[in-house]
Amino acid sequence: MTHPKPRFIWYELTTSNQDAAEAFYRAVVGWKMSDAGQAGMRYTILSAGDRGMGGLTALSAEAAGARPGWFGYIGVPDTDGAAKRIVEAGGVIHRGPDDIPNVGRFAVVADPGGAVFMLLTPLPREDAPPAAEPTTPGLVSWHELYSSLGQEAAFRFYSALFGWETRELMDMGPTGKYRIFGADGVQMGGMMDKPENVLASAWGFYINVAGLDAAINRIKANSGQVLMGPHEVPGGSWIVQAVDPQGATFALVSTTR
Repeated sequence: MTHPKPRFIWYELTTSNQDAAEAFYRAVVGWKMSDAGQAGMRYTILSAGDRGMGGLTALSAEAAGARPGWFGYIGVPDTDGAAKRIVEAGGVIHRGPDDIPNVGRFAVVADPGGAVFMLLTPLPREDAPPAAEPTTPGLVSWHELYSSLGQEAAFRFYSALFGWETRELMDMGPTGKYRIFGADGVQMGGMMDKPENVLASAWGFYINVAGLDAAINRIKANSGQVLMGPHEVPGGSWIVQAVDPQGATFALVSTTR
C-alpha cells in the first residue's frame, strides 16, 4: 500500500486580539467558528462549511516579542522521527514533540532558513471527511515559501524530508526562479528567494474566496490593509496579499475577479 506524502493539513493564527481577529475573518472569509473545548485555553476552530480547516488562538504569555501570524501544520506519520530528521538536516526545534489531548502529537520546528512550521501526527479518525474540491471557499489551496536560503536549497530540504516534487520551474527575471512543488502528482504551492521587503523566511497561505474584488472590499471595510493586488496569476486565478488589523499577513485567491 502506498501512503500519501506529507502535506499541510491544518492552519493556525496566533493573534494579539482573539475577539477582533475572529470578527475580521468571519467577515472577510466567512468561516464558521466554534470553541474547541480545550482545557485551560481558548481555541477557536475555523470551518469552511462543515469542514474544520484551522484554528485561532491568542499569543501566549510565554511568547514575549512574538508577532501575530499564520502557521501551517504538516501531517506526518511520526512527529518524533520527523523532528529528529529536521535537526539532522540543519533545521531547528522550537518546541519538542508533545501530545495535544484528543488531537495527536505535534512539534514546532523551523527549516534551516528560519521558516517556522508545525508537525502533526493526528490521532486516527473514523469520521474523516472525503477530500474536498481544492477551490472550496474557506480552504487553503496554495502554500508559498519565501526563503532566505534561496528556493533551490529550501526545496532540497523539504524534498529530502517529505518527498515533495518539482512540478514546474518558472523564470521571474531579476527575482529569480519560482518553483512550483507538489506531492503525489498534485500541485501544493511555490517556493522563491526571499524578497528584500520580506523581513524573514516564512510560509504564506492563500485562502479561497468566491470573487476577489468583493473580498478586497471586505478587507478594507474591516480595517485590514491590502499589500499587493489584485493580481492575475498563471492559470487565470486572481490573488491579493493583505494584513489583518492585528498585523498578521495572509493572502486570498479566487477563480473569479
